Amino acid sequence: MSEYRLAEKPALDALVAMGWQVLSTAQALVMREEENRVILKPVLIEALRTLNSIGAEDAEAIYSDLSTLSDNEEWQRKLRGGYSRRLSGENRDRPITLIDFKNPSRNVFHVTNQFRVAAQRPRIPDVVLFVNGIPLVVIEAKSPLKATAKAEEAFEQIKQYERDIPRLFYPNAFNLVTDGMATLYGATGAPSQFYAPWPDAWPRHRDDFPDDLAKDLWCLCEPSRLLDLLAHFIVFEIDPETGRKIKKVCRYQQFRAVNKAVQRVATGAHRKGLIWHTQGSGKSLTMVFLALKLKTHLTLDAPTLANPNILVLTDRIDLDDQISKTFVACGLPNPTQCGSVAALREAVNRGGNGQILLSTIFKFAGSKDPIPNSTNWIVLVDECHRTQEKDLGAFLQATLPDAHFYGFTGTPIKSTDKDTYARFSIAGEGYLDKYGIDDAVRDGATVPILYEGRKADWAINEAEIDILFDRWFVDLPDDKREELKRKGLTLATIAKHPERIRLIAMDIWEHFKAVCQPDGFKAQIVAVDREAVILYRAVLSTVIAADLVRGGMDAQEAQAKADAMIACVYSKSQEDNKPSENPDVSALRAGLEAHYLDDVAEKDIKKRFKAFGQDPQFLIVCDKLLTGFDAPLEHVMYLDKPLKEHNLLQAIARTNRTCTIKLPNGGEIEKPNGRIVDYIGVTNHLDEALQSYRAEDVENAMRDIAILRNDLKEAHARYRTHKRAMGLDGLDEKAAAYAAAKLAAGGQEDDWFDLQRFARIFIKVYADLSPDPAILDFTAEVKWASAFLRLATQAIAKDESLDHRSYSAKIREMLETHVHVTGLSTTIRLRNITDPVFADDFAIEGKDELELQEAFVRKSAELRRVTRELVDKNPAQYGRFSERVLEIIRRFEERQVAAADGLREFEGLTGDIEAEQGAHAELGMDENAFSILRIIEAIVPDADHGTLQEAAIAIGAIYSDAATTQPAFAHMEAYLRSLRQQVRRILTDHGIGETKTIREKVEEFAVHAYGSGA
Repeated sequence: MSEYRLAEKPALDALVAMGWQVLSTAQALVMREEENRVILKPVLIEALRTLNSIGAEDAEAIYSDLSTLSDNEEWQRKLRGGYSRRLSGENRDRPITLIDFKNPSRNVFHVTNQFRVAAQRPRIPDVVLFVNGIPLVVIEAKSPLKATAKAEEAFEQIKQYERDIPRLFYPNAFNLVTDGMATLYGATGAPSQFYAPWPDAWPRHRDDFPDDLAKDLWCLCEPSRLLDLLAHFIVFEIDPETGRKIKKVCRYQQFRAVNKAVQRVATGAHRKGLIWHTQGSGKSLTMVFLALKLKTHLTLDAPTLANPNILVLTDRIDLDDQISKTFVACGLPNPTQCGSVAALREAVNRGGNGQILLSTIFKFAGSKDPIPNSTNWIVLVDECHRTQEKDLGAFLQATLPDAHFYGFTGTPIKSTDKDTYARFSIAGEGYLDKYGIDDAVRDGATVPILYEGRKADWAINEAEIDILFDRWFVDLPDDKREELKRKGLTLATIAKHPERIRLIAMDIWEHFKAVCQPDGFKAQIVAVDREAVILYRAVLSTVIAADLVRGGMDAQEAQAKADAMIACVYSKSQEDNKPSENPDVSALRAGLEAHYLDDVAEKDIKKRFKAFGQDPQFLIVCDKLLTGFDAPLEHVMYLDKPLKEHNLLQAIARTNRTCTIKLPNGGEIEKPNGRIVDYIGVTNHLDEALQSYRAEDVENAMRDIAILRNDLKEAHARYRTHKRAMGLDGLDEKAAAYAAAKLAAGGQEDDWFDLQRFARIFIKVYADLSPDPAILDFTAEVKWASAFLRLATQAIAKDESLDHRSYSAKIREMLETHVHVTGLSTTIRLRNITDPVFADDFAIEGKDELELQEAFVRKSAELRRVTRELVDKNPAQYGRFSERVLEIIRRFEERQVAAADGLREFEGLTGDIEAEQGAHAELGMDENAFSILRIIEAIVPDADHGTLQEAAIAIGAIYSDAATTQPAFAHMEAYLRSLRQQVRRILTDHGIGETKTIREKVEEFAVHAYGSGA
């Protein structure tokens, strides 16, 4: 009830205040006709007739079409106007409007709650939003009192809904989870880590709303904004690595930037704007959404948007390819990549409208003649600060003098870069839209970047090259030293000192083993030049192989493994295959030839680097892959090249992508940060390297890793303060868990949730910093906190704690060892009902009260898990057992029953479950037919048992045959209809009533029990 009062009801009230009409659960059911249908039929029929001026018969036919549509992308296409159909009395197809985007008031916006959808596993979403009777948004509400514990449950329930009642999500735009205070949204099918907040209510302000819930729901669900999101801000992108199609909904900064730019184009008041969206935050998708809205503009009319030409420019071929692929992958209509100067000039001069062109700005070099009708061109320039060099910006302006120009950048614009501001920004405005480094980290769009300097003795100060040369090369023969000096001493000469590279390679391997390897993350090494790439590869391969041999691996196998772990990516030179009399030069050239990757091989290596569990683990580069390369698994960059300004910002951002690794145990590891390990000394002079930027734009571009040490101290202090306040200091893990359970039962549940949150943060920061020596003072407390969380979750929630599944491998073994050494593993481990020792807890003689309580808690968690799995299989058959478990737990928590008596009841319940599982054999029925019998019995309990048994066997045979002849029958609507008719005949022949309800319930069970892929 608290979830309704504190989260669900406030959400309904906020939605009503912004124009949604409430339907009661009963009203919504009447409009659906049946519980397994999700469209409000009379609402849709009326909307179709009104919006399309058609008759009832045609509207019914369209409704029938849509009722069988099961592809989310196809639904989105039809909702956006991509739907045509031949109507009665007409001889050609005509467009069908499902939603009037330009006139929101012509649509009907309904909201209902407790929307039960019948299925084999019926589900009841909390709140559903309908536009013209079509369900577009599902909201799951959780009590704010349990927000910290219930967020995962809310996501799990959304996933259950998508799995068990998929038809509700066929037309779905996105989902929300809310606790009444915080709200997150995510695309249909999105994992929980891709749910995000919408913190900015642009163009309104937080103060315009009574509370955060009202603000969040307005941002996402206010009718006109929802239509804008549906029309322009949802794409289906094909992952080039896996081929999988991924649905993506815009983030708030993308929505804001796109609408600012579109408004500017529509009004014509200004014809330019500068947009900084930091690297890793989805800048390319922002350009896609902008092009999509400029092209389709479903929600607005403006002469300047009638049929514009859109030109997308980059300054590099690889970026042009990357953005072109993004546009194509997202299904943008007819993007054309202009691969030559002639192709680009022909396209821009042909005089037509409605084109989307993608190219590089270099193809405008020398172009001075203005094209006709340049007023109808909108130019989107990526990394715009780099396009103002060598008069390229002037040539572009001369060719398209009256075009709209919007510049995009992933790094801040230098304060001294007057040309970029002049070309793309209005005087005094700066950025049209800004989404900076701190914004992205705060929102979880990127991870923070931390740096640490290592091997300080080998860092290089360019001002001291002569001194360093004399110090480091003192052992070289005089003639060699003089030869190097004659060639000119450079930083690269110093950086490639053999002993320096050997020591750094050893340090890289030790650091990688401790930080990246345990969880499966990867790393880049940035060398000073191509020769250094080859030197690092040779030495690092030797270092790794030697370490593997020390671990017991055969020498040949170790070398092969080491070689596979490393790949080099660099550009080829025509000098590489030339012979040389100098043996050192000859060896380097041979290495450059041997390890060079052509385009095909490089593409394959990049794909494998991005894949979890595949080699290579290291990419060694000098210039390539420092911009535009997205590899979420990259956790560390080992920097041994002096970089500064935007080159430095671009390079380090390779590590800032978020990444979640799925573990075999069901847990997940999230990349905590990106790390820059600096060997060259850039971070010793960070202010100098970034001095051209405004301080506020780059102050947190990367932070000293020492900040994590402070974070650990602060996290520990918060956790200990709360632990002490609950009176748990000095107690062992088990005693503390039961003390916390007693406090929670006595009204201090919020204190438990706070302690749980602080403990999780403490453990996570400890793992993030590991293996830094600073963690050693906190190890004992982390072990205690981890075991306590598992025990207390069982004692309080009577359920299994899953925290340990997602601990970093850097600490997971240590924590598991702790629970075994302390004997806590026997308390924590949950057993299945078939486990021979499952019944040991029922032996209550000789146990003291604490032992009885421990046994009761364990049995509660075990039986909750057992019955949850059985109810998922057949609610009609096993639902009563789940209810009995919860009832026994409730009575225990309310002190109506003692632990010993509760265990006796659990023992009886276990026997009943086992009897039910074996009952089919006593009747000579198979399990599925018996499950069908239980479904029918629940609906017509007074009918003759023998008759019901015969009918159940016959129905089971029908579905068994269907599974044999049509394994995918569960997804074949016409075939399912024929099965329903057969089931109805069997029921009628046996004189069984309630045929419609029985057919629905039996089908819900059968499509999962018999149907493949269901």
